[in-house]
Amino acid sequence: MTENQEPHPTAFEDLLAEGASVPTEGWDFSWFEGRATEARPSWGYAVSMSERLGRATAVLDVQTGGGEVLDFALATASAPKPPLLTVATEGWPPNVAKATTLLRPRGVAVVAAAEDDPLPFADGAFDLVVSRHPVRPHWEEIARVLQPGGTYFAQHVGPSSAFELVEYFLGPQPDGVRSARHPDSERADAEAAGLDVVDLRAERLRMEFHDIGAVVHFLRKVVWMVPGFTVEAYEPRLRELHERIRTEGPFVAHSTRHLFEARKPG
Repeated sequence: MTENQEPHPTAFEDLLAEGASVPTEGWDFSWFEGRATEARPSWGYAVSMSERLGRATAVLDVQTGGGEVLDFALATASAPKPPLLTVATEGWPPNVAKATTLLRPRGVAVVAAAEDDPLPFADGAFDLVVSRHPVRPHWEEIARVLQPGGTYFAQHVGPSSAFELVEYFLGPQPDGVRSARHPDSERADAEAAGLDVVDLRAERLRMEFHDIGAVVHFLRKVVWMVPGFTVEAYEPRLRELHERIRTEGPFVAHSTRHLFEARKPG
């Protein structure tokens, strides 16, 4: 920390207030620096995406969030020219606005589309569909908008991701919840939609939360972890966890991620 930096607050109430006030739009996690960490998968999704963008002509990014990953991948794509057509969808209005501002200078149109709605594009419109951490992949729609020979390339959240934190607040979860998003199930669903799975890799990655403000911000940002989370509703558990972190050190959890690549038969 430099002499011009303010130290992070340490009092429980101050940490809660800070975690509850930080904006949650987009998928920029830079606020967590020095406060929480998560190991990254070995395959380097954004860089791998940029390599595929360099070979594509029409690209769709599904559930782009704030557009940060697509923006990075386009900036580092190896082709001398970007794809002729790049479109992104997003369902949360604050993220639609954020992604539009970020991606418009790159010629990317951001389309407001609810995550459960059919994709608002014609059959066979894209030769590459990408997605980082979709809430759920809609395999029939992905297969429909891919042209024959086209590729779906994505990084998905896996089963029981960060469940040490989830179950701290919600208690033990049933097996059906813990096993949701399993890569084997997704493989079967993708194949049932007519796609050929050509690469599927999974990793379990260490997470650390160094203060309760980081926990609050994380649960506000990743809203499906503890549905309906508010500071007021969970204040007693938050206070207990604050004391645990203060006396025992960082709260450790483990995220699960899998790389998924599938092709539509030509």
